[in-house]
Amino acid sequence: MSISISPGQALLLWRQVNLNLVLDEAHDLSVRQMAILLTIYIDPPPHTIRGLAKKLNVTKPVITRALDSMGIMGLVARRRDEKDKRNVLIQRTVKGALYLETLGDMICQTALNTKDH
Repeated sequence: MSISISPGQALLLWRQVNLNLVLDEAHDLSVRQMAILLTIYIDPPPHTIRGLAKKLNVTKPVITRALDSMGIMGLVARRRDEKDKRNVLIQRTVKGALYLETLGDMICQTALNTKDH
């Protein structure tokens, strides 16, 4: 499915979605944290710190700090890879899945509301 909106409409939607996120009581993620979270939930696993760093073109410490914060929020979890104890696998959580499902619903609703104006 594809949608067609102008760059101006896209920016209005992006602004309103971000405003809704700031006003919401849910977690306030940075753009980097959101990119990492979406990558973990949209791209097929397994996910490692090294793999996420390469995919997002950032350092491993950047990924580690973001995962620390998102782990505290319960949006992701980490565990040692049983096959290779040197690797840490990043896992999805129910709370993270619900967060992104709610975000997706909010984006859709915001798009519908923005379209009407």
